[in-house]
Amino acid sequence: MAEKNLPFTKEELLQIIDKYPTPFHIYDEQAIRDNVRGLLAAFDWAPAFKEYFAVKATPNPYLMEILREEGVGADCSSLAELLLAERAGLAGEDIILTSNDTPAVEFQKAKELGAIINLDDISHIDYLEKNVGIPEMICFRYNPGPLREGGNSIIGNPEEAKYGLTRKQILDGLQIMKNKGVKRFGLHTMVISNELDPNYFIETANMMFDLVLEVHQTLGIKVEFVNFGGGIGVPYHPDQEAVDLNYLGKGIKKAYEKKIIAHDLHPLKLAVECGRMITGPYGYLVATVLHKKEIYKNYVGLDACMANLMRPALYGSYHHISVVGKEDWPLGYIYDVTGSLCENNDKFAINRKLPMISVGDVVVIHDAGAHGHAMGFNYNGKLRSAELLLKPDRSVQMIRRAETLDDYFATLDF
Repeated sequence: MAEKNLPFTKEELLQIIDKYPTPFHIYDEQAIRDNVRGLLAAFDWAPAFKEYFAVKATPNPYLMEILREEGVGADCSSLAELLLAERAGLAGEDIILTSNDTPAVEFQKAKELGAIINLDDISHIDYLEKNVGIPEMICFRYNPGPLREGGNSIIGNPEEAKYGLTRKQILDGLQIMKNKGVKRFGLHTMVISNELDPNYFIETANMMFDLVLEVHQTLGIKVEFVNFGGGIGVPYHPDQEAVDLNYLGKGIKKAYEKKIIAHDLHPLKLAVECGRMITGPYGYLVATVLHKKEIYKNYVGLDACMANLMRPALYGSYHHISVVGKEDWPLGYIYDVTGSLCENNDKFAINRKLPMISVGDVVVIHDAGAHGHAMGFNYNGKLRSAELLLKPDRSVQMIRRAETLDDYFATLDF
């Protein structure tokens, strides 16, 4: 069972709100550090292991700097994310650019930084050579297609996803790059998102180790590193369990020994690009109840909306909600918890059992530390909220100010 506790008392939170008006996102620094240390410890057996934080999950350089201090790199997918990684103190092969319909300027910045370039299509070889040149190391993203069953609503089935190269294209691409003088090679895949079954990731490792072996036997190329992608999920619902990282690490170790060491392909560097599971459970959206409405259903209206957290509206996702100071009250009422956008799907919860809620109550929406603030937008002229950091000494630092109306109109010359 996933415990849904708050990292602050009611008194602490009210003091924070006195200084920083709701809504805002707040992240628990110590919990993030402890969490990433657990991930790294699960793979301390590997000859080299790297976590590349998926910047898209929570693109804030303050958080990225914390992760850099813990030995974490950055998985980037845009120029802005490359610049964030640079400003957080990362450089070289601590950064990987996973291309996706990528413009030349992003490849150019990645090469300038010395980042690993992970190509998403075989046609990108010519594009890269023309616009940037061939780098010292190259990586290809593998899409196993019908070879891999499964998928989910977020990323879809592999054969229907827009990402990656087929098996034949991987082999062809590696041969082309070998002929162009590349000496260092990596392989990457990303075939699932928000998955809680650790066996799925062990299966992915076996699949990629098989590909490493085939590449060596077919092309004579010894792959230097394999990136299994991200996708480790968050137990959003209290009835769910977090992924057992130690079980995961042991399962992949067993596969490594059987398929890599046994075929004399050791050492092989291993990497993942988790984002959601690193910061997701340790970020909270704090909001205040503005209105209550009783018509055919009972509604609770917040000063936050889906511009602050899109996942419930986009995916129908569950996010646990705490009513501060009423955590132990009976769940005797059923509410739809809404925002103020002119869209009927602007809801954080539908038919949710909660304690009796009054106007002015503070609510905390859990597991909003990834794909929360990052997916914000300005529809209806809504402004993105501040981001705060709860530090280990219990002090609070603002790590992104709230947008203002001047920000909203700044791009207009009218």
